[in-house]
Amino acid sequence: MSKNKKNNSTEISKFLSFVLRHKPQEIGLQLDPEGWASVAELIEKARPQVVLTPEVIEQIVIESDKQRFKLSEDKTRIRANQGHSVQVDLKLKPVTPPATLYHGTKERNWLLFPSKV
Repeated sequence: MSKNKKNNSTEISKFLSFVLRHKPQEIGLQLDPEGWASVAELIEKARPQVVLTPEVIEQIVIESDKQRFKLSEDKTRIRANQGHSVQVDLKLKPVTPPATLYHGTKERNWLLFPSKV
């Protein structure tokens, strides 16, 4: 993959995160109560900022290392999987966490955590 293509994919992913997680109204995009948006509407409203196609969107979803996005089975709708600042109900089932949880952090940030939780 060329550097330009990677940067383009990264920029598109950032754009999708922005509009699907935080500010759909910035492009006039409507999310349903579960956070789904029409792929066709997203493509239309993203222009001229970002030129999207169904194939580009599907590739971004597939390549997302953190599985940031999900397409509906018929690939006509898309949503962010997590990290919303807008109200959505992802219909996730509550689970009981294990007795011990681990958090990955960089060593330079370690002192920001209290010594006892």
